[in-house]
Amino acid sequence: MEAKTKTVSAILNAPAPHMVGDGFRVHNFFPKGYKIKMSPFFLLDYNARIEFSARNEPRGVGVHPHRGFETVTIAYHGAVAHHDSAGNSGVIYPGDVQWMTAGSGILHKEYHEEQFSKKGGAFQMVQLWVNLPAKDKMTSPRYQDVKHSEMAKYNLENGAGEIEVIAGDYNGTRGSATTFTPLNLFNARLNEGGKAFFNFPAGHNTGFVVIEGRVKINDTEIAKTDQFVHFKNDGSIITAEALENCIILILSGEPINEPIAQYGPFLMNKPEEVQQAINDYNQGKFGYLDE
Repeated sequence: MEAKTKTVSAILNAPAPHMVGDGFRVHNFFPKGYKIKMSPFFLLDYNARIEFSARNEPRGVGVHPHRGFETVTIAYHGAVAHHDSAGNSGVIYPGDVQWMTAGSGILHKEYHEEQFSKKGGAFQMVQLWVNLPAKDKMTSPRYQDVKHSEMAKYNLENGAGEIEVIAGDYNGTRGSATTFTPLNLFNARLNEGGKAFFNFPAGHNTGFVVIEGRVKINDTEIAKTDQFVHFKNDGSIITAEALENCIILILSGEPINEPIAQYGPFLMNKPEEVQQAINDYNQGKFGYLDE
């Protein structure tokens, strides 16, 4: 039986931006921008490409807590430094990914890397919140550093481009990031005229962010820079053809069919668990981190 095409549900323009701290100008595609089913991905903040002026004091977001999920930050332009209360720190440059599991609770801060801040320049990032199932919400915090130079890559035929596998599997090439539920997270870097094929289970929630360029989806729909392509749960095969050189962030995952109780930086299953998180944070149980 021939596999069915996964139909495009909608091509969504970037919602109006808002600032997170003074360093991230983001368009929230979901859950606030559009009410679309994307579990296990709970939130997508897209910092479309902008120019930041040079500055001695790095812009960013000060110390704040998280519990019950993971943050995944993907750099396309610029550089971001990170510190957390579990003792992890690092800098991500274009092509790099940091995958932080907040789990039972963590404090962290994110800001423009010092040298980038002093020079200024183009800045473009994505941050995802990946939900954790109830059984893993109180897992120990951890940090996965996925450097572009070490990332698993699949070279497409006929010079079409390459698929960078951050997590999951593309044609037998596995990403190094480990996940709590089944999901795929790729960057497709396609050359003009290049074509790529994707195969995800019909029931997995799937979306593409067009980071750069223009792409034709399933030989019919055209999406361009800063748009989000949302797919129906009705098939498995997707084709993407680059109408010009393009970069596409591809996310697909098995939904976590559990209740959600979210308040600010806490993503739990029940309101009382959110209240417990607030109490624990106020009592200093998330550790300590210098401002």
